[in-house]
This record gives sequence, structure tokens and C-alpha cells, in this order.
Amino acid sequence: MKATLIGALVGAILAWAALEHGLGGFLLMALFMSIGALLSRVAGGRVDMRAILDALTGRRSSS
Repeated sequence: MKATLIGALVGAILAWAALEHGLGGFLLMALFMSIGALLSRVAGGRVDMRAILDALTGRRSSS
């Protein structure tokens, strides 16, 4: 899928959440979509969780 189409679909889903469930539903939907995207990238091997955790705990920097 092209990035434009994916962005439009995500926008439509978030707009539906905002209209149907208000701000709380919108924020919850956005949070779950972000977690799902991160987990799919980890499963696909495109994100190294150990490097992210090391950077967050200060064991390693990005520079």
C-alpha cells in the first residue's frame, strides 16, 4: 500500500473514533494503533527493542 492511502485510512479511523466516542475514544484508539504499529515493526525485525530500551534507560545514546 502507498503511504498516502495508509495515512488516509488511519485518518478515517481516528476521525470515526473522535466522532463516535469523543476525545477519550480518540486518544485510546490512537494509543492502541501506535502500540500495534510498534509491535508489527518489532515482529518484522525492523525495530530493535533492546536498543530502544537501552537508550531509554541511559545505557546507550543515539550518537
